[in-house]
Amino acid sequence: MSYRVTRWRLALALALIFGVGLPVAPPAAAMVILGGGAVIVVDGNSYCTLTTIGRDRAGGTVGFTGAQCGGPGASVALAGTDTVVGTIAAVNGDLRYAVIKFDVPDMIAASDYGGIAINGIGPDPGFDSLVCKFGPTTPGICNRIRFDGWPRMTMWGQFEAGDVGAPVTVDGLLVGLVYGGAVSPGNRFSLPMPLTYFTRFSAILDDVNAGDGPGNGFVPIGS
Repeated sequence: MSYRVTRWRLALALALIFGVGLPVAPPAAAMVILGGGAVIVVDGNSYCTLTTIGRDRAGGTVGFTGAQCGGPGASVALAGTDTVVGTIAAVNGDLRYAVIKFDVPDMIAASDYGGIAINGIGPDPGFDSLVCKFGPTTPGICNRIRFDGWPRMTMWGQFEAGDVGAPVTVDGLLVGLVYGGAVSPGNRFSLPMPLTYFTRFSAILDDVNAGDGPGNGFVPIGS
């Protein structure tokens, strides 16, 4: 399923989100609040989700989202505003992640963004573990792991527009980055069931830590 297909649902979700008092960036030159679960717009047209935000070994403020959202150099803005907060610095198409380098002087990086808490990196979940996904149209969907693979996993649960990059957590600890979804085929004994695909965040960290670019040594805010 394409994350662009159901953009009307995302538009409705954004209207609801920004209408009920969740943290929203003020106009440019004012304070900007960002955290895992924030809805972002990459390259002016791709609605995605910020997985997490923190600092890397060089002291820079960086974050992660899905590789499908945009390539290196693409601008990153906070949805619902015209505020450009950073750019895509690196992409790994195999592991399906992108590193964002933020460059807004007056920015508050939050470990709890609109009730979405990311207090650190958790251990890898296993088969049948209960995990929670925080996308803009499907916030806080918690379900079981259906497929336990490396480096990608599958959980039961709906995948919608804008979910690319959404954090997957266990007890407030980050364990995955959403990159896609599908529907399992039904049969005469079971109904079709929605699925969400994500990459283990431990695999992403292993990859960025193997190099010396943005994201190396990443630690989430609040850890």
